[in-house]
Amino acid sequence: MMAKPAALAHPPRWQGLAPVWAPSARLLLLGSFPSAASLAAQQYYGHPRNQFWPLLSALWGEDLRALGYEQRLERVRARGLAIWDVYAACEREGSLDSAIRAAEPNDLAGLAARLPQLQAVAHNGGESARLMRVTAALGRPVYRLPSSSPANASWSFERKLAAWREVFARHGLLTP
Repeated sequence: MMAKPAALAHPPRWQGLAPVWAPSARLLLLGSFPSAASLAAQQYYGHPRNQFWPLLSALWGEDLRALGYEQRLERVRARGLAIWDVYAACEREGSLDSAIRAAEPNDLAGLAARLPQLQAVAHNGGESARLMRVTAALGRPVYRLPSSSPANASWSFERKLAAWREVFARHGLLTP
């Protein structure tokens, strides 16, 4: 008698987070998809080792990590930054971008249409940047920033900060 083949295991399917934006946003910053820690907390860049909030803190001269999450988002909106991810949903085991499968893209054009002051789009890391052809079609400058993820250990914090500062300065996000 032959044994039945084992059922193929599928990684769990995850739903992403809603965009953070205000009509006054000048820069749309796109990650790939929230980490498991971010999804559990329902917060962008919720992993304690992710350098996203420390980068913004250094750029804006204010320790955003000392604030509650909703206060952080208020600061983000007030500074002209919008945050979202390129993927709305995906299958993934763990948190690595390399494990993303069956990704469903977000409606980036739909969000951009609600941002009348949008000047540019920046991708936070390589997986997000894979959709640069989509964001280039929005008709605004598109940048690839070094990932704020703890998995991006090849870039020092200072080197990441310099790259982020250049883009933020170019679009007026360093002034209060």
